[in-house]
Amino acid sequence: MKALSIRQPYAWLIVNGHKDIENRTWSTNFRGRVLIHAGVNYPKRDYADDVVAYRRYYGSYPEREEMIGGIVGVATITGCVSKSESRWFTGPFGFVLTDAKPLPFVPCKGALSFFDVPPDVAAELRDMHAQNNGIAREIKGS
Repeated sequence: MKALSIRQPYAWLIVNGHKDIENRTWSTNFRGRVLIHAGVNYPKRDYADDVVAYRRYYGSYPEREEMIGGIVGVATITGCVSKSESRWFTGPFGFVLTDAKPLPFVPCKGALSFFDVPPDVAAELRDMHAQNNGIAREIKGS
């Protein structure tokens, strides 16, 4: 599966449904589900400021070590625009995001542009998905 590396706090804002567009200097024709990868560049001073603000505003915010250098969620790219009414759009291009949700953190090295996750990371994500579907089926069958 494809992944896109995004700096924090933006990756967290996306997967928790607060940010609906990801700004890039390049456009894409890619549409579909994409894993959200949180990059490792999140200075401790920036995190310290963000944690106070986001916990106050959103009610929660994870520890820094739990949200850098790995897969943190998934979203659907439904378009690429050069103009948008979204308060998050700064351009020149914006990847329009829907159906975002957080996933349990899985360590993973990132890359520029869209990248394929390594086979071991993909297997771990598939296992988590299978376990969650199994739990959902058990609850539904009760």
